[in-house]
Amino acid sequence: MKAAILYGQEQIRIEEVADRPLQPGEVRIDIQAALTCGTDLKVFKRGYHAKMIVPPAAFGHELAGVISEVGAPLTQSLSPLAGERVAVRPGKTVPEGLREWRVGDRVVAANSAPCGTCCYCRQGQENLCDDLLFLNGAYAESIVVPARLVEKNLLRLKPETDFRDAALIEPLGCVVQGVEDLKLRAGQRVLVIGSGPIGLMFVALAKHSGCVVTVAGRGENRLQAARRLGASQVVDIAEQPDLVKAVATALNPVFDVVIEAVGKPETWEAAVQLARKGGLVNFFGGCPSGTVVSLDTARIHYSGLTLLASFHHTPRTVRRALELIEAGVVQAGDFVDGECPLSKLPELFQSMAAGNRAVKTLIRVRE
Repeated sequence: MKAAILYGQEQIRIEEVADRPLQPGEVRIDIQAALTCGTDLKVFKRGYHAKMIVPPAAFGHELAGVISEVGAPLTQSLSPLAGERVAVRPGKTVPEGLREWRVGDRVVAANSAPCGTCCYCRQGQENLCDDLLFLNGAYAESIVVPARLVEKNLLRLKPETDFRDAALIEPLGCVVQGVEDLKLRAGQRVLVIGSGPIGLMFVALAKHSGCVVTVAGRGENRLQAARRLGASQVVDIAEQPDLVKAVATALNPVFDVVIEAVGKPETWEAAVQLARKGGLVNFFGGCPSGTVVSLDTARIHYSGLTLLASFHHTPRTVRRALELIEAGVVQAGDFVDGECPLSKLPELFQSMAAGNRAVKTLIRVRE
């Protein structure tokens, strides 16, 4: 099969990769939709991600598709004659232990699975699991899903669910985590800093929660998407390097909640300045490793601000994300604004790194 392999900083190659045999409990998915992601762009520019991927490695993590092969059950010893895998043809029974999955099932997979046994998992904080198992390889014709992820975060799609919509489940699961951490409620005035895919998903969910939403971001197509998703006000900060001044000049800013969805020290600092007394700030965007920020301690203390940071997703927020997708609250049409063949993926990421302002691009893995 053809697959994109990350070799380091701004180094992607499209290669022919042999399909590996399945281990017990695994499934193989023929990918029908793979989407670009801001995290993948960060990985491309930095050449690695300490938690997610160390090159050389298969690249990409937003996907949906159809099960094409099901491995042997975990509860059964493999015979040397079994060839290390059990292929199940459409209409045949899946082996005991994997009975819920069949070849031909339409599915979506999140990009990680928690261990379920560490102290964080036992406290319901699976997003902070000490042993998160990550899955990469969405930019390919097929992908093998590990047994733990099959158990924890492989979900069946309704027959009418579009694969492009379903492939949004991973970033949306993270945004659901952020919304739930904030406990958003109707009537709150919410400022979203950042108009990328994550920022736009926050707009959609905040609007769905009944909030009044303002977006500060860049790129006319992204700001138009924010309006379509329910933002009542948008501020284009492209021409104004001082974010606080840009927002204050354009609006009379009084925000109950400020969500930082960029991942830069200067926007973390600005978020604190833009929250009202008693307000909440969510530092959602992850800054580069080793980053230090300077925060106004007097403002935080005497204004009674609540500061929090949301990271990743849990099996529960992943399932809630799929519910929102299948209810039509979040759809690919609001986020996917381009297509690209797998063969052109290296050039696409070079363009993204140069600032092409695309929201998300659908990668055609079969040409």
